[in-house]
Amino acid sequence: MITLDRLVNVLGAYGVRLCGRPERRSARLRSVAIPDATDGRVAGDVLMAVGAGSVTEAVRWAVAAQATVVLVRAGAETAREAAAAGESHDVAVMLVDPAVSWSHLVGVVYGLVLEGRETESGRGPTDLFALADSLADAVGGAVTIEDPLSRVLAYSRSQQAGDPARLETILVRQVPERLREMFRARRVFARLAATDEPIFVEPDPSHGMTGRMVVAVRAGRELLGSVWVTCGSPLTGTRHTALANGARTVALHLLRSRASADLERQVESDLVVRLLEGTADAATVVSRLGLAAREMRVVAVRTHTSEEPHAMLLLAFERATTGFGWSRPGRSTLLGDTLYTILPDAGAAAAREWVAALGAGLPPRVRVAAGIGAAAPAAELPASRREAEECLALHERDTSHAAPAGGPPAYDESWDDILLHRLRAAARAGRVPARGPVSALRRHDALNDTHYVATLRAWLEAQGDLVVAAERLGVHANTVRNRLRRMSEVTPLNLDDPRKRLAMVITLAAEDE
Repeated sequence: MITLDRLVNVLGAYGVRLCGRPERRSARLRSVAIPDATDGRVAGDVLMAVGAGSVTEAVRWAVAAQATVVLVRAGAETAREAAAAGESHDVAVMLVDPAVSWSHLVGVVYGLVLEGRETESGRGPTDLFALADSLADAVGGAVTIEDPLSRVLAYSRSQQAGDPARLETILVRQVPERLREMFRARRVFARLAATDEPIFVEPDPSHGMTGRMVVAVRAGRELLGSVWVTCGSPLTGTRHTALANGARTVALHLLRSRASADLERQVESDLVVRLLEGTADAATVVSRLGLAAREMRVVAVRTHTSEEPHAMLLLAFERATTGFGWSRPGRSTLLGDTLYTILPDAGAAAAREWVAALGAGLPPRVRVAAGIGAAAPAAELPASRREAEECLALHERDTSHAAPAGGPPAYDESWDDILLHRLRAAARAGRVPARGPVSALRRHDALNDTHYVATLRAWLEAQGDLVVAAERLGVHANTVRNRLRRMSEVTPLNLDDPRKRLAMVITLAAEDE
């Protein structure tokens, strides 16, 4: 089942608007109905008022169907009428843009609302914990259901044949790495990938583990997860059959849940891309995403790992988009090899905390690199995106350039590093003068083993103070004075000209790695 709030968030991307009744957004929706001229007893929590001639008629149908919310095709000019009609009859009215196809909308609504009903096989609720309990009763052992990365999705209340390894797995919501290594060594994961039949894993007292029966949860060739049962010996007969059938029931649930989640993520991703690329109706898009009309920051994230790099990026995207609606601060999309998230601005530190929390949910072997754009209104988010990308490149290139507080750099704190990074990129591309005082001194140093470039840099950084420059170089002030005189014989320095001094500072910064 879903709430009206979730339905509003998803359908907003299709031009559907809720009129009034904001207090009903937490209402739970379990069923969908469409009026049928041959059956006047139609009932459901969501009424699709196909064929209604007016908002008033649609609301009347909804009252008869005992619906919580009614969807009616009507223009924006009827919003006030819809709000008033819904208020007087305690029905939430959602206006459907006349350009939207009913058939498309019906498919979306059915997919969302029916997520919490029975499985297609009619074998009971799709709630994974209920499935785990039911399966534990059938097989006579404690059950855990895990995803392909060994994260716990659900577990049974039953502690039959439970052991310390199972308890630890449930407490941390993931199979501990030492147990995963043991399973890899025994080729358990390889066998799961190759067969649909339940397999037995021998006990390992050193890891606090009694025996296990495990079966893959699969949709076609795709591995969706696995079901584990604690048992001292292999399951046989009806218990073996119950485990195999239970895996297929779990697969149905996971497919339905994923379809619903994928729909929401796709809607969210499309809207976020519009903001990142720039759109004339940015304020409307922000409203559809359920974000407040305030300044926001773009965060760009990449994952780095020696194995399954693309899978880790998808996992990061999944974590960033878990909890659609008001339960998380940002909205995200995947573009190429980068995860982009729009966060309401609460300062650079809050954005770093978000990145840290995202990284904490990934496997320890994954390194997260990120960049944080400066705060911007909705219409200027493309600029924040470019800033985030530059900060990300900075973070990936050299973590020593991170902001002083640690973590990924933010543009408004690290704009100077970004500027130098741009200058160095220009220098590498040959977009700075190839000849000049700095180049001449650098060639002289290479041929004569002098230290003219270092001396020039120290003098410029000391703003012409010979004593300070000498301290930085570890020489006497007279040595600096003599070097400057000899340097002016090699190439015209014109140190009295502030524009020349600025140009040399920029050149040194651009060529410095």
